[in-house]
Amino acid sequence: MLDAALQVRAAAREAAGTATGAATVLAALSEVMEYDHASLTRWDPVRRRHTTLAGSYPDAATAYIETLLHRDPVFAVLRGPERDGLWLRDVPPPLLASSPGFRDVLRPLGITDGVAQCLFAADGRYVGMLNISTRRPRRAPDPARAVVTLLTESLAATVAAGAEVRHPAEPRPDTRPPDLRRLSPRELQVLAELASGRTNREIAERLYITPRTVGTHVEHILAKLDLPNRAAAAARAAAGGIGAAR
Repeated sequence: MLDAALQVRAAAREAAGTATGAATVLAALSEVMEYDHASLTRWDPVRRRHTTLAGSYPDAATAYIETLLHRDPVFAVLRGPERDGLWLRDVPPPLLASSPGFRDVLRPLGITDGVAQCLFAADGRYVGMLNISTRRPRRAPDPARAVVTLLTESLAATVAAGAEVRHPAEPRPDTRPPDLRRLSPRELQVLAELASGRTNREIAERLYITPRTVGTHVEHILAKLDLPNRAAAAARAAAGGIGAAR
């Protein structure tokens, strides 16, 4: 199993966030643990949805993962401080009962086991997710658990590659007021959230970063725009047509 895990790491290094590379990673991962369905998805913070890089889930399940999974009650647990992945058999029954993803998507597929692993970049940004599902219960103890945890960093690098590329829905740089062009894409996102009156903690939850990171971005925004406080930044955002997606 260790040799197979090393092959996954090697595939991840070469994947560079491409669909072909992600598919190669999933194929290598199948040597670590058998599965019926799997996917690697990238989180798009602008559109607030996941984008599938590679996967084998049916269309309905893929659509749920991409557009609704981040609203599922289980997702708050998935991206919690432990970050060790959540195996289906370990989900508390009340939480499982409240999950539309399990009730309406996985259970009809006959899924009985698997893991969902949130992926984080080195700077703490949430970048995407690994989902693995199987119809056959896995044995216990399960060495694949440790292997998947060890591979998290490599999988995150695979998903994160290209994640910071500007999305076409964002304002083009040459259309922004000159002072707002000084801000990075992430700072623009934070500024948009400020314009909606959200606190650092609320912004952190929406962008999947820490409140401390939000505070640092706010400091940089105020310095770059030469503004005295958050209220002034919110006013500048409104004047520049910057607003957060609801």
